[in-house]
Amino acid sequence: MYIRQTKTRHASQNGKDYYTFRLVESKRIDNKVKQRTLLNLGTDFSLPKDQWAELCIRIQQLLDAEAALFEVPAEIEQLAQSIYSQILARQGDININEQKTESDFQEIDVNSLQQIQPKTVGAEHVALEALKELQLPEILTEAGFNKRQSNQAIANIIGRMCKPMSEYSTHTWLQEHSALGELLDYDFQKMSLMQLYRSSDRLLKKKDFIEQKLFTQIQDLFQLTPTVALYDLTNTYMEGVAQDNPKAKRGRSKEKRSDCPLITLGLAIDPSGFVRNSKVFEGNISEATSLAKIIAQFKPPEGALIIMDAGIATEENLQWLHEKKFNYLVVSRKQDKTMNQQNAMEIEAASGHKILLERQQGNVDHEIELACWSQPRAAKETSMISNARESYESELNKLNEGLTKPRNTKKRDAINRRIGRLNQRYSKVSSSYIIDLKLSEDQDIVTALTWKYEPKENSKHQQPGVYKLRTTMKDWNDEKLWRTYTMLTDLESVFRCLKSELGMRPVYHQSEDRCDGHLFITVLAYQGVQLIRKKLREAGNIQSWEELRKTLNTQIRITATFNKKDGRSLHVRQASKESEKVQQIYNQLGICSNPGGIKKLII
Repeated sequence: MYIRQTKTRHASQNGKDYYTFRLVESKRIDNKVKQRTLLNLGTDFSLPKDQWAELCIRIQQLLDAEAALFEVPAEIEQLAQSIYSQILARQGDININEQKTESDFQEIDVNSLQQIQPKTVGAEHVALEALKELQLPEILTEAGFNKRQSNQAIANIIGRMCKPMSEYSTHTWLQEHSALGELLDYDFQKMSLMQLYRSSDRLLKKKDFIEQKLFTQIQDLFQLTPTVALYDLTNTYMEGVAQDNPKAKRGRSKEKRSDCPLITLGLAIDPSGFVRNSKVFEGNISEATSLAKIIAQFKPPEGALIIMDAGIATEENLQWLHEKKFNYLVVSRKQDKTMNQQNAMEIEAASGHKILLERQQGNVDHEIELACWSQPRAAKETSMISNARESYESELNKLNEGLTKPRNTKKRDAINRRIGRLNQRYSKVSSSYIIDLKLSEDQDIVTALTWKYEPKENSKHQQPGVYKLRTTMKDWNDEKLWRTYTMLTDLESVFRCLKSELGMRPVYHQSEDRCDGHLFITVLAYQGVQLIRKKLREAGNIQSWEELRKTLNTQIRITATFNKKDGRSLHVRQASKESEKVQQIYNQLGICSNPGGIKKLII
């Protein structure tokens, strides 16, 4: 066995010759020495020539199922293992049929068994099948990606689904820990880190096309109607100063990381949980100012229903939606909690708790208001108000007691400043208190402090658990309005999935395009995860993606090698037997349980 170097092209204008490298085997057949190529190593084979012989010896040992006699340098061992895997993949007999095939008996030395190259395959298999069902490979081809570029893009997305990390860590995972390359028939050992980054760039350039095609396919799969859209924003923080990203701004971080530059992701989501469109904004963007931009991007049909939370539902935005002939369903930003619970209709939420609904006239002719009372919300608000009142009154008591102690501040202005700080700290309850100061004759010293709790009429202190919805959908009944609005809670679970399960945070890139590409890859990964979870939920499986991923990662692909009685070596690579939990997931998704099939090679 040796490596043959062949010149493929003469020196070009830059004076450089081009070569290809092949791993060649010599064999004597009928008194003649014949050569055959075991593997084309390509043009990027960069191992120094003085190490070729050592590499060939190690490859032969692997093919003969022999252990190395001496310690092998790490670079040569890694390269030998990679070449060995490719020989097995390209020359081994393959069986991908799950049914039992003809028996294949071999006489082997059991004591010679070696199990090598274990790599995870379960989560990768499920993720790849989901992307195939979404027709992502075909969409990428239509977008102008060749086969190599498509595989790299899919690897980027599946890496985010199965091992959420930075692109740098994904590159290591693809080369050393994952069997995804076997499922795609692509050698990630030859893929440089820069190729993975450029894959992100290519995806971002075709973002609008890919999002539109992908959601069209989702609509076809699940018969979705594009008449309802949920819209919200979240932000994520960045590592480093991000000077090359004009969108990186300081602002209020939802992860309490205001010490870092932020970027904001806006999503328009279908009620079924799939992303229609996404857009990256500046980190300090006001939620209220982003609506028109994202609506213009996903182009909903006239009359579509837009659902938003209170942060975006400003009077200006609602007026803009009405002028553009869109309907809306939002939670009211007003503090008025007026509700006559005696006249309200009662329904039951999915969790079994009681909901009261009362329809009211809106402030403008084209909308109505729906006052809602929730049992759990009432209990939560009552508890929060009670705890805040207890703490606030405790602080007022301390302040009052200090007025009778020597050397404590009793000056009127100082006491007023302390009360002001308390009011700021307990702003949720302080506005419901009336505080009186008893002053000395010169009006400069406070001698006593009294307070009275008088909550405002129709505030949450009087009506805990009440909130109001505003909508233009006058012809919908109250229950339909409320159940439609509760879809907005799905957005919170979407953002949790993006951040916690799919590694959207933090962002390590510094340039604008790379940051936007990182977020877009996460959104594409979410689409695949959402498809998996939707199908599993329909089958009664409500596990989170993180739990599913841990279960699926127990299945690996591994190579077993044996010495045969006739002196040859037997190599068999296949997936390990799936556990009962993994088999159940495969059955619920309707996919095969032997990812990659069985490959056999006799040397």
